[in-house]
Amino acid sequence: MRGRYCFRQLHSINELQTNPNLYPSKKTLTNKKPNSYNYNKPRPVADADIKQWNVAISTHMRNAQLDSALRVFNSMPRRSSVSYNAMISGYLMNRKFELAKNLFDVMPERDLVSWNVMISGCVRNNNLATARELFEQMPERDVVSWNTMLSGYAQNGCIGEARKIFDRMPSKNSISWNALLATYVQNGRMEEACRLFESKPDWDLVSWNCLMGGFVKKKRLVDARRIFDRIPCRDKISWNTIITGYAQNGQIEEARKLFDESPVRDVFTWTAMMSGYVQNGMVDKAREFFEEMPEKNSVSWNAMITGYVQCKRINMARELFEQMPCQDVTSWNTMITGYAQSGEIANAREFFNWMPQRDTVSWAAMIAGYAQSGYSEEALCLFLEMKRDGVRLNRSSFACALSICAHIAALELGKQLHGRLVKAGYENGSFVGNALLLMYCKCGGIEEACSAFEEIMEKDVVSWNTMISGYARHGFGKEALKIFESMKAAGAKPDDATMVGVLSACSHAGLVDRGMEYFYSMNQDYGTTPNSRHYTCMVDLLGRAGRLDEAQKLIKTMPFNPDAATWGALLGASRIHGNTKLAEIAAELIFEMEPENGGMYVLLSNLYAASGRWPDVSKMRLKMRDTGVKKVPGYSWLEVQSKIHTFSVGDSRHPDRDKIYAYLEELEFKMKREGYVSSTNLILHDVEEEEKEQMLKYHSEKLAVAFGILFIPAGRPIRVIKNLRVCEDCHQAIKYISKIVGRLIILRDSNRFHHFKEGSCSCGDYW
Repeated sequence: MRGRYCFRQLHSINELQTNPNLYPSKKTLTNKKPNSYNYNKPRPVADADIKQWNVAISTHMRNAQLDSALRVFNSMPRRSSVSYNAMISGYLMNRKFELAKNLFDVMPERDLVSWNVMISGCVRNNNLATARELFEQMPERDVVSWNTMLSGYAQNGCIGEARKIFDRMPSKNSISWNALLATYVQNGRMEEACRLFESKPDWDLVSWNCLMGGFVKKKRLVDARRIFDRIPCRDKISWNTIITGYAQNGQIEEARKLFDESPVRDVFTWTAMMSGYVQNGMVDKAREFFEEMPEKNSVSWNAMITGYVQCKRINMARELFEQMPCQDVTSWNTMITGYAQSGEIANAREFFNWMPQRDTVSWAAMIAGYAQSGYSEEALCLFLEMKRDGVRLNRSSFACALSICAHIAALELGKQLHGRLVKAGYENGSFVGNALLLMYCKCGGIEEACSAFEEIMEKDVVSWNTMISGYARHGFGKEALKIFESMKAAGAKPDDATMVGVLSACSHAGLVDRGMEYFYSMNQDYGTTPNSRHYTCMVDLLGRAGRLDEAQKLIKTMPFNPDAATWGALLGASRIHGNTKLAEIAAELIFEMEPENGGMYVLLSNLYAASGRWPDVSKMRLKMRDTGVKKVPGYSWLEVQSKIHTFSVGDSRHPDRDKIYAYLEELEFKMKREGYVSSTNLILHDVEEEEKEQMLKYHSEKLAVAFGILFIPAGRPIRVIKNLRVCEDCHQAIKYISKIVGRLIILRDSNRFHHFKEGSCSCGDYW
C-alpha cells in the first residue's frame, strides 16, 4: 500500500511544476517594503528555502521516513536537481528501487549527480543491464561514472566487462586501479593481478596489502613473501596478513619469527599468531600464548574456545566460555557446535535455549546437531520453529533441512523447501543445489533430481557425483554413464567418488567389460588410485554376473587387506547364486572384522534356510546369542499428505490396520491367480508351509505398499523406505502387485532403490 500511495503522489509532480512559484518564502516577505509589495505578482522562492527543504528531505530519508520526505517534496513550490537527487538517493538507500527509477524518469532536468546516483542504485540492485543502458545514455561522464560501472561488473564477477570499462576510461584515479586489482584478486586471477600491478609504479599501501592477501588466500606463500619484502612502508595489516598466511598453512615457526620481528603488535597480530597455533593442533601452546596477550578481543576468546572444541576438549571450552567477559553470538554458536559434535545433544540444546540472542548460524548449528545425532524429527521441528519465528533462512539452514528430508525420505516436505529456496534465490548455487539434488535422489524422485541437476548453473564435482550415484542406486546404469560422459565433456575432473558411482552404474547395468575397463584405466586416465570402495564395486560387478571365481581372485590380488564391505559384496553374490561354501568363507571373515554385524548373520542364515540346513540355522542363532548380536527389527515407512506412516511386521497399531489387512488378503488372492508363490524357504524356522506363509504375509514393506495404494491417489508413485534389505518374498510380491494395480512402486532399502513397474524391477532381481 505504501508503494502505491507514493506512486500516486508522484503523479502530482507535474501539476506542481506548471506553477513553480506559488508561495513566497518568509525571507522574501520580510525583505519587501509594505508600500511597494505587489499582491498580484507571483512571489519568488529563495534558494535558501530550497536548500532547507532539501536538507529536510535527506533527514527524513536517513530516518526511513519516506512518506514525510515525499510530503516535503510535493509541497515545494520550486525544486532544484538537488531536490530530485535527494529523493532518488533516499529511495535507493531504503531499497525502493522502482520508486527511485520512476522519479528519475520524470525529472525535468538531470545533472551529472542524478545519473551517477541512479547508476549506482542499479548496480547495488544487481541490475547491471539497466545500469549499462543508463551509462550509455549519459550526456557526459566523470571518473565516478566509470568507477561505478567498473565496480558493478567487478561485484558480479564479470571480469572481462570490468576490464573493458577500465580500458575505455579517459582518465583513471586510484579508485579505478584499486577496483580492477581487487577484482582480479577476489576472483583468484593472480597472474592478471600481477601484470596490472607491474604496469603502474605508484601503488598505495592498500593495493600492496590487497595483492599480498590474494597470494595468501591462494596459499602461494613464496609470492606473498616476495610482495611483503617489496612493500615500501609496511603497516599492521601488512604484518598481520603475512603472519596469518604462514600460521594458517602450517609454517608456524616462520610465523612466530615474523611475529617477533613485527615492530608494532596489536590485538589482531596476537590473535593471528594464537589462531595459527590452534589451526596447527597446538592447543596447549595456543593457551600459553593466549594468557600472554596484553589485550584480548572477542575474536581472541572465540579462537581459543574453537581450539578446544576442535580437539574434543569440550570441558575446557566451557570453562573458558564461562570466563569470557562478554560472550557474543559466535561464542554461543561454537559451544553448541562443540556439544553437538561430541554427541552431547542435550547440552547443545541447553545452550541454545540459554542464548540471549540467536542468529541463523545458531539455528543451523542446532538443527545440524540434531540431524547428525539421528534426531531427524527434532531437527525438522526446530527448522519449522525457525521458520515460524521469522528467522531468515540461509543456505546452511536449507541444506541441513534438505539433508534431513533425504534421510527420512520426506519428499513432500522436501518439495515445499524447494519452493521456498527458489523464492529465496538459492536454487542455482551448487551448495544448496547439491543438497536439493541429493534429497530428490534419496527420496526416490529421480526425475525431479534430473531437473534440479539441470538448474544448477555452476556444477561442481559433487553435483556430477551425486547425479551419477543417484542414477546408479536407482538401477539406471546407462543414464549414469551418460552423465559421466557429460561430466568429462564439461571439463570437470572425476575423483575417487565419481569412479565409485561409475563402477556401481556398470554393475547395475550389467556392463561387466566396460566396468573392468574403467577400473583398470582410472589411475592412468583420471589420476585416481583404486581404493577399497572401488574393489568392492568390482566384486559386486563380477558377482552380479555370476563370475564368483574371478571376484574371489580379484580380492586376493588387492594391494591392501579387504574390508568387511568387500567380503559382504562377495557374500551377497554367493547368496544370490546359491554358493554356500563361498558364502561361509566370506561370512567367517566378516564375523572376525565386525562381530556385531547382525545383517551378515541373517544373510548366511537365509542361505542355510534356503538349502534346508536347519541345524546350521540353529547354530547361527546360537552364535548370535553368544556374541550378543541382536537382529535389527525391520520397519518400513512412507509419506502421505506430509505425514510419515511407519509399519513393523504384523503391525497392529496403525489406525487403518483393518483396511490394510483386508486389502492385503484381496491382493494375495489376485497374486496367486497370477502365479505368485510364497518364498517360504526364507523363514528361519523349521515349521509347516502354511505357517511360513502367514509369517511372510504381513512384512512391513507389504503393509506400507498396501497403505500407499489405498491412500495415495492413482497416477502418483508409491514411495516406501525400509531400514533393512528387502526380503526375496516381498520383492517378488511387490512385482506382482505393481502389475495388478498398475502403479509405479519405488522401494528404497538399505542397499539401493527398486522401481517396480508392470511386474518387473529395475534391479533385475539382483540386490
